[in-house]
Amino acid sequence: MNALGRHLLLEMFDCDPDAINSLEAVKGALVEAAKRAQATIVDVVFHEFNPFGISGVVVIAESHLAIHTWPEYRYAAVDIFSCGETLQPEVAANYLVEQFAAERTSIVEMQRGMFLNSAVPISNRNPVSVS
Repeated sequence: MNALGRHLLLEMFDCDPDAINSLEAVKGALVEAAKRAQATIVDVVFHEFNPFGISGVVVIAESHLAIHTWPEYRYAAVDIFSCGETLQPEVAANYLVEQFAAERTSIVEMQRGMFLNSAVPISNRNPVSVS
C-alpha cells in the first residue's frame, strides 16, 4: 500500500506572540521553511487580521504549507502537505518551531491518498501536478 502524500499537522503552543503576530515574520518563516524542506515554491498568499492573527499559504509544486496564528493564545497551527520523496516536511516543521519559539508542540502525520488493490501501481515519488 502506497500513499500519494504525507500531511503533517503541526500545533505550536506558547509561541512568541510578537513573532506570530508579525505578517513579515510569519510569511518569511513559512517561505524559508519551504526552501529548507527542498520545496518548489509556486505562490505565496498571506493575510493579516485586525486586531491580530495571520493566515497564509505557501503553494508548492509538491502541495502546500499553511498557517493560522492566534497570538492572543500564543498558538499557531500549521499544515505541511507534501507529495513526492524530495520534500522533507520534518525539516520545515522543526524550523518553524524554532522561529516561533514554541515551548510545546504536537505533530500528527497522516498518509493521504491510500489505495488498496489499485489496478495501477501508485508511487509517491513524483509530485502530482494539477492542470
